[in-house]
Amino acid sequence: MCVTLDTPVTDLKGIGEETAVILHEMGLFTVGDLLEHFPYRYEDYAMRDLAEVKHEERVTVEGKVHSFPVLQYYGKKKSRLTFRVLVGRYLINAVCFNRPYYKDKVKMDETVTITGKWDQHRQTISVTEVHFGALVRPQDVEPVYSIKGKLTVKQMRRFISQALQQYGQYVNDPLPDGLLQRYKLLQRRAALQALHFPGGQQDVKQARRRFVYEEFFLFQLKMQALRKLQRENSAGTKKEYDEAELRVFISSLPFPLTGAQERVVSEILRDLSSAYRMNRLLQGDVGSGKTVVAAIALYAAKLAGYQGALMVPTEILAEQHYQSLFNIFEAFDVRVELLTSSVKGGRRREMLERLHAGEVDILVGTHALIQDEVNFHRLGVVITDEQHRFGVAQRRVLREKGENPDVLFMTATPIPRTLAITAFGEMDVSVIDEMPAGRKTIETYWAKHDMLDRVLAFVEKELQKGRQAYVICPLIEESDKLDVQNAIDLHSMLSHYFANKCNVGLMHGRLSSQEKDEVMRAFSQNEVQLLVSTTVVEVGVNVPNATVMVIYDAERFGLSQLHQLRGRVGRGSEQSYCMLIADPKSEVGKERMRIMTETNDGFVLSEKDLELRGPGDFFGRKQSGLPDFKVADMVHDYRALETARSDAAILVESHAFWHTSQYAGLRLYLEESGVFQGEKLD
Repeated sequence: MCVTLDTPVTDLKGIGEETAVILHEMGLFTVGDLLEHFPYRYEDYAMRDLAEVKHEERVTVEGKVHSFPVLQYYGKKKSRLTFRVLVGRYLINAVCFNRPYYKDKVKMDETVTITGKWDQHRQTISVTEVHFGALVRPQDVEPVYSIKGKLTVKQMRRFISQALQQYGQYVNDPLPDGLLQRYKLLQRRAALQALHFPGGQQDVKQARRRFVYEEFFLFQLKMQALRKLQRENSAGTKKEYDEAELRVFISSLPFPLTGAQERVVSEILRDLSSAYRMNRLLQGDVGSGKTVVAAIALYAAKLAGYQGALMVPTEILAEQHYQSLFNIFEAFDVRVELLTSSVKGGRRREMLERLHAGEVDILVGTHALIQDEVNFHRLGVVITDEQHRFGVAQRRVLREKGENPDVLFMTATPIPRTLAITAFGEMDVSVIDEMPAGRKTIETYWAKHDMLDRVLAFVEKELQKGRQAYVICPLIEESDKLDVQNAIDLHSMLSHYFANKCNVGLMHGRLSSQEKDEVMRAFSQNEVQLLVSTTVVEVGVNVPNATVMVIYDAERFGLSQLHQLRGRVGRGSEQSYCMLIADPKSEVGKERMRIMTETNDGFVLSEKDLELRGPGDFFGRKQSGLPDFKVADMVHDYRALETARSDAAILVESHAFWHTSQYAGLRLYLEESGVFQGEKLD
């Protein structure tokens, strides 16, 4: 971008000190910032034939006043002004609320231009804007901007118009000519003009199309350059393992691999065998067999003479993974150890000494793995489960305990493809999108609160068969703000309901780690049959004997979270059930319940969740690395996202991109974006 666009906004006529302060509060410091302060919507003032206007659509019409205005007062200081207008061949009603002063302005047979919502059934327009006389507008479509303080939309339009006239010639286009021609995209300057001062809806559409692609392309260019940089500047360790031995191990597994597992295993083994360091995200729905895939990767590393580490967010999950891997490797010469904060004293010292001496092949643990005293002999593969639960710094510390180890991130949270290629664009993504044969589908039902007795009767039947159940609710204690059942009250109520029939446990986020572990161990060992909990059980609890999941106020949860909770049951051989107790008021809430009862596919649900909730907060908190696009929308513009990613990947891999002058601007953009951080790509 030319330095001229870095001119302060104060150089524009009409922007004094007071206005500049408001603009600065809005993040607008330069002419360039002002040009990229895009409208968030448009007012459409194009005159249309009422025959083409849909019910409740916003419309602007011009006609002649055909009746005297009638003013009515009601309530406290509320009024309704009604008059009739002849618009072409239509005689319609115009209704203005709380504008009694219009009465003297409405004159019989005079021209009036009104804008508002069209009621097709009553042939009425609820007026939001009125102009007495024929309206002459410079454009049919007017942009509306977000503003602050005393600033008006009219002023903002004037400042942007001035900026375009004085500095428009300095707008450089970052997109290569080849891409502009291939997709018939507007030049950047023309797109800015069309977005801020459109001649009609078609101008807005073409300008938006151009900026959607630009935003996605520039972001993906950074991601793909970063991916190439990480791959080529962090030489991995090529792992040479005995393929025949690995095949023997795979054939010894209790179940044959699914097609999806085989595909993912091939991708991971290809990474391990390459000279580049693996940086891969493994997505797999609850129960899809990620642990087996991780075991194969760890065994391949062991055969090549390397150690492996598996880091998980909780002690319970660490113990479960340790037990699973211990059982899988029981017949093979693989030494698996578990390291958590519970491992103390001499036992801990002895384990760490053996780890450093290379006498431990696989170390499973919590964040205890990243403590200074933990030193590996030859760490070759690092696997992080439920990776979004760890901070970036924690994951990096574990990686740095080896010499460029291969890195595999695993998650049971199905991430929509659009989010995966945006938030994890610099990583390779593998997906296990097939469930093992014979796994029973969890039957899901939606019940209203007044059906609670029937739900509890069903739970009691399952408990009588020797099964166990979860009951989940959103809050720990009573809240004045949300009318939802809370865990403590619910525990009290269910303890009374099931008195002398079963033990009812309570689990929530305010318990200490030790208290949580004690509750979960009691549930795992069937000392507690019914567990009332908040969403702390969402990840990493494996109790095969639990067959019922009851979720209170289910409309309060997103689809992905509901699916994660549902995945806590259905882990044994018995049929399992999920009961959603909800009285949703909104259409979105009802839609969530309907979708949950119709599909058990986590990836379908994650895409639906993204559509219903939007991309901003998919993980229940702001996902670092997820950009805020000004124009583009990852959900609705996903095809453009896929295209931009493919184009950026091809360009970054080309010799011409790094060595010819036509791409000098984009290379400078990458440098200024901090992608290289002092390193250069050849």
